[in-house]
Amino acid sequence: PVMERFHPDYHDIVAQRIKGLNEGRKPAELMEQKYLRMDGSSVLVEVTAQPIVYGDKNGALVFVRDITERKSAESERKKLETQLMQAQKMESVGRLAGGVAHDFNNMLSVIVGNTEIAIEDLESSHPVQENLQEINNAALRSTSIVRQLLAFARRQTIAPKVLDLNEIVEQMLKMLRRLIGEDIDLSWNPRPNLWPVKMDPSQVDQLLANLAVNARDAIADVGKITIETGNVVFDEDYCRDNPGFFPGEYILPAVSDNGCGMDKETQNNLFEPFFSTKELGKGTGLGLATVYGIVKQNNGFIKVYSELNQGTTFKICLPRPEVSTDPAIKKDRIEPTPQGSETILVVEDEPPILKMTGIMLKRLGYQVLATGNPNEAIRIARQHVGKIHLLVTDVVMPEMNGRDLAENILSIHSDIKCLFMSGYTSNVIAHHGVLDEGVNFIQKPVTQKGLGKKVREAIDDEIQKNISE
Repeated sequence: PVMERFHPDYHDIVAQRIKGLNEGRKPAELMEQKYLRMDGSSVLVEVTAQPIVYGDKNGALVFVRDITERKSAESERKKLETQLMQAQKMESVGRLAGGVAHDFNNMLSVIVGNTEIAIEDLESSHPVQENLQEINNAALRSTSIVRQLLAFARRQTIAPKVLDLNEIVEQMLKMLRRLIGEDIDLSWNPRPNLWPVKMDPSQVDQLLANLAVNARDAIADVGKITIETGNVVFDEDYCRDNPGFFPGEYILPAVSDNGCGMDKETQNNLFEPFFSTKELGKGTGLGLATVYGIVKQNNGFIKVYSELNQGTTFKICLPRPEVSTDPAIKKDRIEPTPQGSETILVVEDEPPILKMTGIMLKRLGYQVLATGNPNEAIRIARQHVGKIHLLVTDVVMPEMNGRDLAENILSIHSDIKCLFMSGYTSNVIAHHGVLDEGVNFIQKPVTQKGLGKKVREAIDDEIQKNISE
């Protein structure tokens, strides 16, 4: 019987088309359907039919075209279009987040700085001390949210080092156990002979803390979180079959939980800032956005595997650095007393921040020359009698960026040191947000203690990189 040639799902449709050809003698419109091969397997085809007279009998001329390959190509194209649209969306949101964070950082600098000054000036028993401390605490909490936005937007300025990831995780285990609580079992499975990774140690802390908290929130009562590390190599064939993977050697930290898992819709929105499945007041929706931004800034990628009621695994792939020596974590330098008497030229186009920075530095004992105009700063540098020890400048200013200003000032005072400050760098002094070795930078909002420490480090740095190189 003729129907044996067609897939069972199409028997009724084909019967109607045959009836139309025989009785109506009208061409059958193009249709996609399934045929059955001789071995019984199905194949997707495109069919058109035209009524004809063959001899003295009515018949039909039928054209059948195998469209399996075309459909596969169309499916791949749609998948790539979807991935591109998602990437463009994330990039657009990232630019928005970075811009908001930059402006908000400026306001927070004024709030934090002036609150610190007021707390310091008032007697400890003054009745408003408690209120000022609450303002300061809230501003500092807001600072952490802004830095999460900067991490997502890849505007976070970083100083990568070659690290032993296993060693970093070992040092964090105690803190992570406090984060997730006693009811959840934390399992740590390090891979021996793990390849080194090159990234900012503080970003490792951010990654693990955010993933651990996310895993904790997915577990309703008791459960288990597993952190593991590994070395992995992806070849061209593997990446061809697994979209989103790229060939190369990678260090693979992974965080898994046996919690509630996620549906596909949730996974599709997972890394967008402020997206959250938690109830109001239970999270900012920035944790996984931060993870995404950090991984991208370090030229890696992240894959999520999750099923409802089965749990979730986040696998992060960080490229193996080209290093020939064993990884070593540099110890923090001993913090010097953040005071001095040197002369400092401060350039900042936001008047409230300029005023506040000048007050902070004067309170630390420094002689301050301050201006909101880069060209005015060059004039001051030319006319000043005596040595200017340090230039403290904002990175992004309307008339001239921080790097160009530093080059101009260096041509006048060849031994001046430079300290850059900004909400983010816009790659003016950093390449894709990564600082060159020897470049001094402080992230806004600045505190008096932080500014004092950075200023002292910059002035005392004997090997500071010349910014004009």
